[in-house]
Amino acid sequence: MKPLVFLMLCAAAAPLYAQDDAVLPYRPSVSSPAQLPVPGQLEFETGFLNTRSSDSRRGSLPYTFKLAFNEQWGVLVGGEGYVSEHDDGSPRQRGIGDTTFVLKRAFLIDDATALGLELGAKAPTAKDTIGSGKSDYSINGILSRDFGDIHMDANLNATRLGAYDAGTGRTQTGWSASFSVPVAEKWSATGELSGTHRENTQNTAQLLVAAAYSPNKRLVFDFGVAHGMTSASQDWSLFGGVTLPLAKLW
Repeated sequence: MKPLVFLMLCAAAAPLYAQDDAVLPYRPSVSSPAQLPVPGQLEFETGFLNTRSSDSRRGSLPYTFKLAFNEQWGVLVGGEGYVSEHDDGSPRQRGIGDTTFVLKRAFLIDDATALGLELGAKAPTAKDTIGSGKSDYSINGILSRDFGDIHMDANLNATRLGAYDAGTGRTQTGWSASFSVPVAEKWSATGELSGTHRENTQNTAQLLVAAAYSPNKRLVFDFGVAHGMTSASQDWSLFGGVTLPLAKLW
């Protein structure tokens, strides 16, 4: 299915009865906001992601379900509904990706500032030729702040890897900082720097730029590109997606 057709079909599924509550997109940046969606509103994010390096190609359909129990606590379930990857000299691999479960706590300081904490676990639902075949566990700290019209999300995290090479670190640290700003009535732009570090491996880093279009507060489309800044990073990534409500549970 072509990515644009896929996104339009998802958007058409947005229920009319959720029209009173705005969605809160977490995609497309690496950074997560500290805030949670509207309590009781089940939100869904999906899209496409194509990455390219000198000797590999990878395409996937990422997704995330988000549900807040109140303004402080919520859960996220995400993963890749489909993965297709090909390394030079190897057969193409296809299948579902791994699945991640996250418990999230938001600390609302004031109207402009919020802190967040995410505890995550990755279940190895992908076959070993696509995923690592092992469970990972992570913790992510978040600072979100508004500077006038500019919104910032800064993340600092650590992941305990289930699979790692001998002689390399088992704990991977990650960082990201995204800044978004409205550029028109229904349009906004995002820029982000992010990267990872692990002992005895090369650091990764990337620059991401994206735009978002919101025809109404229940529906947000996004698209953009990311470029790797180190030899260990992917060369280019192209992505697009949509955020919408699925149901109002309470």
